[in-house]
Order: sequence, then structure tokens, then C-alpha cells
Amino acid sequence: MPSEGTGDRALAPRPGHPDVLAGAAGLAAGQQRLRALAGAVTRAGYSLAGLMLFILALETLKKGAGGLKPVLNGVSADGVLNLLGFGWSGAYAVMSGSPVAAISLSLYAGGTISDVEAFAMINGTRLGASFIVLFVGFLLWVFRRRTADGLYIGVVALLTAFTLWLPVLPIGILALRSGWFDSVRLSTPGAITSFVDVAFDPAVNLAADHLPRLVMFVLGIGLLLGAFTVFDRALPNLEQPSLRVERIKDWIHNPLAMFVLGLLITAMTLSVSLSLTLLIPLSLKGYVRREGIIPYVMGANISTWVDTLVAALLLNSPRAFTIVFTEMVIGGTISLIVLVFFYRPYSRLILATAHRVTHSRRGFALFLGTIFVVPLVLFFV
Repeated sequence: MPSEGTGDRALAPRPGHPDVLAGAAGLAAGQQRLRALAGAVTRAGYSLAGLMLFILALETLKKGAGGLKPVLNGVSADGVLNLLGFGWSGAYAVMSGSPVAAISLSLYAGGTISDVEAFAMINGTRLGASFIVLFVGFLLWVFRRRTADGLYIGVVALLTAFTLWLPVLPIGILALRSGWFDSVRLSTPGAITSFVDVAFDPAVNLAADHLPRLVMFVLGIGLLLGAFTVFDRALPNLEQPSLRVERIKDWIHNPLAMFVLGLLITAMTLSVSLSLTLLIPLSLKGYVRREGIIPYVMGANISTWVDTLVAALLLNSPRAFTIVFTEMVIGGTISLIVLVFFYRPYSRLILATAHRVTHSRRGFALFLGTIFVVPLVLFFV
């Protein structure tokens, strides 16, 4: 007769038994995989919704672009300098360059502005897109009683954009007028055009029949900003340890590595505002040195054109694609030349200027006044 404890109950694994631990580990791993799958599906859903909203916004902007012409004429906003200031100020207003760049392409596709004016407006968005970094740094400085490092990072990002992308303007205008890249034209694939015509044109045309063109344009801006907000929901949290930043801490101190990192993160997020704002926590935690900010900004300001190229394709305007391609190639070339041949003196100049700007309240106030007044003067000159 079996002794007590030798029945079925004795055969069951006890707490702490290897079989129990293995089962619990397997269950936890399964739950983790399910959460990862659910997160991936959710991000895919947000991405699809953001893309649909993005296309609707572009079609609405294109249809309402004519309504902005009287407004621009009323303030005498035409020509390269006016549109440069318009794009610059617009990027400040929405704290992002991509929506304003898409608006400029819509204005061009709608016949409101010329190719050179569209180029100038897009160039202005590069000058103002880095303002979000300064804004976030200012909020941290005021409300969280932190050091002025966030302000310093914002000033460095803006100075880098100013010095690298202002020279792109005259060279790019020369390239457009001389036809350097006229052979680089890409039309929207027929399948996409047919899809847009069927899925979006009926609603857009119906709205255009009942709304003034200017209202359509404003509605398009709202839809565009909403699209970028939805896209942001699809992005992973890049500040989590899953990025394993600690493992590449020494590697990312190399300027070329930081340049590539800026390229990759911005290409992944499709938002230079998000990728540049990440500089603040990464720098405050010691992962990114001050001198590493510059090449990161260089790379970010190049790959941010990916979504603008997509916007040009969706607008079915081959010349719009050429405009963005010209901006991207010339800006990227200038950045790489500086990075490879002149990085040390260039970085010393930028960092020294940023130090002087943030060293005193008077210097910082003067810097703020200058970066706000200049684009407004350009817009109204």
C-alpha cells in the first residue's frame, strides 16, 4: 500500500520546482510576445490612419491653395525673401518643419507660388524646425529648475541649421534655374493616383463646392497637423532602455557616428522635431556630449526630407519632387563637406557662439529677438 504523499498529489510539481519555474517563464514570455504583437498592430493602425489623413490633408490643401493667393497679395508676400520668411516663421508657429514644407508644395502644385518660391519656403522650414529644441529646453529651465543645458542644446541646433541651410538657398535657386536636376522627376504611380481619385477626391470636391477656398486651405492645415499627431502615436518611445544606448555610449561620441544616428532616427520617426528634441534628455543624462549635437543635427536635417518627398509624390507633381530633391542634395553636400573637411573649426565656432548666447540673460534675449525679428522682416519686406 502506498505511503501517504505518494499519490497524484505527490506527483504534481511543487512551488519552486523547476517545472513550475519553467512554466511561469514560458507564460511570461508568451504574454510579452502578445504585448509586443499588440503594440506592433496598434502602431501599424496609427501609421495607416496617419497616412490616410496625410493624403486627405494634401488634397484639401491643393484644392484650397488658390484661397491663400489674395492673402499673400494683401501683405505683398511674393518672391524668394518673402517666402523664405513665411516658411521660417511657419515652422516656428507649428514647431515643426514638415507640415509647412508640405504646405509649400501644395501651394506650388496649386499654382499659387513658383518653383523658386516653393524652394525658398521649404528652405525656411529648415531654419525654423529646430526651434522646438530651444522651446523644450526653455520649459525645462523655467518650470523644472534645471540647468541651462537644454537652452544651450537648442541654440546649438538653431545655429547649425542657420549656418548650413542658408547657403543652400542661392545655390539651390541657381540649380533650379539652370536645370541641374531637371532630369530627376518622379510622377505618382498610376495605382496611387487612382486610389486617391476614388477614395479622397469625392469628399474633397464636395467640400470645395460648399466652402470658400481659404477655408479649405485652413481645414487642410488642421488635417495636416492632425496627421503628424497620429503619426507620432505610431512611434516607439525612443527614450526607453530598449535602445541599449548604454552599449553604444562610447561609439556615439564619434562625429560621423552621431551624423549617422541623426540620419537613422529621423528617417525612422519622419520627424526632425521629435528626433532633435531627444537630444535634450540624452545630453542631460550624459549619453551625448555637447560637441556631438552638431553632427546629429546635420544628419537629422537631411533625412527629414523623406516625408516631404512622399508629399511631392502624392501631389502628382514631378517638378515638386525635383524641388525637394534639389534641397536635399545640396543641403546634404554642404553638410558632408563641413563634416569631413572643416568639422573642428566649425564646431568650435558654433559651440563658442552658443556659450556666449546662453552665458547671460541679455545675450539670450538678444538671440531670441534676432531669430524672431529676422524671419518677420523677410516676410514683410
